[in-house]
Amino acid sequence: MADVAAAAGVSAMTVSRALRRPDTVSEEVRARVEEASRRLGFVPSRVASALASARTMTVAVLIPSLTNAVFIDLLAGVQETLCPQGYQPLIGITGYGPEAEERVLRTQLAHDPDGVILSGLDHTPGTWELLRGLTIPVVHTMDLAVEGYPIAGGGHDDCPVQTVGFSQFDAGYAVGAHLAARGRRRIGLIAGQLDPRTRQRCDGWRQALRDTGRYDPDLELMVPDATSVALGAELLERVLATHPDTDALFLCNDDLAQGALFRCARLGIPVPERLAVAGFNDLAGAAWTVPPLTTVATPRRAIGVEAARLLIAGMADRTPNSPENPRRVDLGFRLMVRETT
Repeated sequence: MADVAAAAGVSAMTVSRALRRPDTVSEEVRARVEEASRRLGFVPSRVASALASARTMTVAVLIPSLTNAVFIDLLAGVQETLCPQGYQPLIGITGYGPEAEERVLRTQLAHDPDGVILSGLDHTPGTWELLRGLTIPVVHTMDLAVEGYPIAGGGHDDCPVQTVGFSQFDAGYAVGAHLAARGRRRIGLIAGQLDPRTRQRCDGWRQALRDTGRYDPDLELMVPDATSVALGAELLERVLATHPDTDALFLCNDDLAQGALFRCARLGIPVPERLAVAGFNDLAGAAWTVPPLTTVATPRRAIGVEAARLLIAGMADRTPNSPENPRRVDLGFRLMVRETT
């Protein structure tokens, strides 16, 4: 930094301000410092900066997958909100496993992040213990702390959480109620992955069918496999082979629903005349299938933005998680009724 200061004709403190808070120096000074930094190949040390300021300007962001578009959209919202404030996300992939999540979180915390963003609320007791001991803000996404749904790992009572998401249960209920309102009587369910959020939307769907007298547990097909278009096509055939009178299907992710639609086209099954099909998440292409897919639009990017905003506010105040400051932000969902129903 002293070398850059000498080359730019300013003090080392001015170099520090120009690089860390460019709005505090003149445009002309900032340009000189940046030019000298480029010429000398100078990159500020995050370690030294963290020692001086007690901040690393990083945020640990744990998501289950980089291949699931849901979490890519969430990550985009986090990134576009954190980066203008000078924070960089440290991305950790958990693979939908609570034990793997605990290992990743321990690794991320070793880098002293200024905040943590997690996906869901299904953590191990070890993860909840880690979270209880933190003095940095933590935000949970894609789920809500909902009365009646115990949080895995026992973290609810003594570790108040900040959550940003929507009611998976209500969204599943909306799909079930919609299919029943369309006059369908043999309404089936196809689900994969089976993480807690998927199970909640399945519970909502079941309740809607119970409320309308249409629930039949034999019409459920739930598998632990990762969802895909190919799996949706395969599971559609399995459902129709065992229950050919099925007249509607709720598939718990759009890739499953798209696979089912492709297989219906190949088998000559008219949609929605013979079989109504509904998906979930309103992923890219859902509005362009033939026919366009009825689904639930979920606010993934907005969840990422709001989670990052909450975190930035908490990091600015340097306030720990406390019983006096739990937050629950419900961003809702939209049922996108299209031609498949």
